[in-house]
Amino acid sequence: MNAEGLNKLNVIKAADYVRPALKGNQQVAATVSEILSDIKNEGDAAVDRWTEQIDGRQAGYITLKPFDEYDLSDELKASIQFAYQRIKNFCQFQIKDLKSDEFSDDIGEFGYIYQPIERIGAYIPGGQFPLISTAMMTLTPAQVAGCPVRVACSPSDHPALLAAASLAGATEFLHLGGAQAIGALSYGYKDTAAVNLVVGPGNAYVNQAKAQIQGRTAIDTLAGPSELLIYANEVAEPEWLMLDALAQAEHDANAVSVVVSESEQLLENLYTGLENHDDGKQLLANDNVVLVLSASQEESVAFINDYAPEHLTVCDTGFDCSLLTNYGSLFVGENSAVAFGDYCAGPNHTLPTEGAAKFSGGLSVHQFLKVQSTQKINDNGRVQLSKHAATLAEAEGLIYHQKSSEIRK
Repeated sequence: MNAEGLNKLNVIKAADYVRPALKGNQQVAATVSEILSDIKNEGDAAVDRWTEQIDGRQAGYITLKPFDEYDLSDELKASIQFAYQRIKNFCQFQIKDLKSDEFSDDIGEFGYIYQPIERIGAYIPGGQFPLISTAMMTLTPAQVAGCPVRVACSPSDHPALLAAASLAGATEFLHLGGAQAIGALSYGYKDTAAVNLVVGPGNAYVNQAKAQIQGRTAIDTLAGPSELLIYANEVAEPEWLMLDALAQAEHDANAVSVVVSESEQLLENLYTGLENHDDGKQLLANDNVVLVLSASQEESVAFINDYAPEHLTVCDTGFDCSLLTNYGSLFVGENSAVAFGDYCAGPNHTLPTEGAAKFSGGLSVHQFLKVQSTQKINDNGRVQLSKHAATLAEAEGLIYHQKSSEIRK
């Protein structure tokens, strides 16, 4: 395909593609800062005032019922239970080898202890639809980790979302959304004390609020627009990949699906399919779906690892996936729809975006645990360590570290 053909099909060469920069919004940051400052200074009154002002209703807690008591169709109940069990199974798989341990030597006894974080908050966006899956994805790992207090927080009170939160082990449900919800979790609200960790996605205000509370409350990640990168050359069902791209791009106006291929024919087929699809044509025009031509497999691998996508789909028989090092979650083969991962395959759908997969992974049981070390020095160890610690302390010029060590010789 020559340059003219590439332009006609709206295909970009891999060497020329640059991920769009995520634009900050100073007004959002200023508004969130004001909200959080008010909550810090005024507490519950500020949470209530901002909720009334923004949402036109009162904030409050909803008492969760047992899952079976929610009035949902049998089909939906079965699907929620199926998804929950898959997610829980994967979490249990993650935690099975995370066991506290210790060893002894001539110095003493040393070890580490896995402890669940005591109080966590799981933010579940409301939006146009109840995000049932997010309730399970954020709460179930905390449940399996053994976190004693698990506060679900959402602007939605849809029965399906409440049922999912109940099944996934929420100990409380705070009916509240936006930046004020993150503030309420971080500073405490009514009879619920501040949480130690806030997880879950949200809009620009929620994301900015999470960014601003990091100094006092841990967070999972700062979520950017949803991303999918598909690497494929020869596929049996190109329409499946087209729908995968459309599914990811429908998350929000800034979501993007990138298809990388060394096959001009595949890209041409996908372009034709998208152009003949009303939504696909619009997403192509808006760069929510981007087709990228790579000159070689080596260039494709380098492109993927540099892009570090949130979701990565590989449809290339015989391809060595160990060459790929940066991604939130990997989906191998045409059967592995990202939509399955979003709902019920098992691994978590809360994943790093905007290249953060270069240094972090998706939400898991691990984020809900802290690792604490222990040490018990025996008499022999005290003498040995005293000499070396005192020497190092003297070299660093820390006088009382030196004295503390020397007195134990």
